[in-house]
Amino acid sequence: MRLRNDLCWCGSGKKYKKCHLHMDEKLKILSKEGYEIPDHRIIYSDEIIEGVRKSSEITKGIFKYLEDKIVAGIKTSDIDRWVHDYTVERNALPATLGYNGFTKSCCTSVNDVVCHGIPSDEVLKDGDIINIDLTTNLDGYFSDSSRMYMIGEVSEEARRLVEETYECMMIGIGEVKPYNTISNIGKAIEKYAIKKGYSVVEALGGHGIGVKFHEEPFINHFETDELGMIMVPGMMFTIEPMINEGSFDVKMLDDGWTIKTIDGSLSAQWEHTILVTEEGYEILTLLD
Repeated sequence: MRLRNDLCWCGSGKKYKKCHLHMDEKLKILSKEGYEIPDHRIIYSDEIIEGVRKSSEITKGIFKYLEDKIVAGIKTSDIDRWVHDYTVERNALPATLGYNGFTKSCCTSVNDVVCHGIPSDEVLKDGDIINIDLTTNLDGYFSDSSRMYMIGEVSEEARRLVEETYECMMIGIGEVKPYNTISNIGKAIEKYAIKKGYSVVEALGGHGIGVKFHEEPFINHFETDELGMIMVPGMMFTIEPMINEGSFDVKMLDDGWTIKTIDGSLSAQWEHTILVTEEGYEILTLLD
């Protein structure tokens, strides 16, 4: 049991009563109401948050660097090379490279590929949509983001899907605030997606991030019957809804990574790394 005048568990050097005592007391009440309470290990110190913020600067820099390069005629393997070189030149590591046997420095998911597309000799063509997903490991601090690119003249249906998927992400982010439940993120996203005539992929979701690539909590992007985990300042996680034109069902290819829509319909995804703050949230990977 931690006493009021003990040093706080967070490592701030402050007395417990001047630091996290009020938060812990509030969480005890919410726990009795059936909500899941975050473990102290995923409520991060200012030092770790700053490390993730610096990692995020590299992640943002990669997307800025790619802005004019994602055009018809390039190979998705070109994107992988650009991501790798930009990252290592800044003394960081592409976190996907070698992760559970993944052999590339980013994921490139084109058209009906929902996520985890493997860069290859595939050539982008006019009308394609592509998601580029990358994670940066800088000195053991991780940041994760993905965004959509539209190649040349895309169909109105494809453009609308890309734009509405971005709105889904931002609506989910808008639910991030202290003592709200994570389940409200998915509830808000799915409500909007269905209203626009789309489905939300249920097989995959967002995740905690900080000193590991994937941590607690898991972030569903659809409504569940769970009360969910309570969000508190210092938590960091990704919000990354995958939105399909058709069915929410997906299939994995024989490569063990590539996830496609079950019916061949288009899919889109956007992702940001989010920090819960005292006032609400900070999008750590938001481009300037």
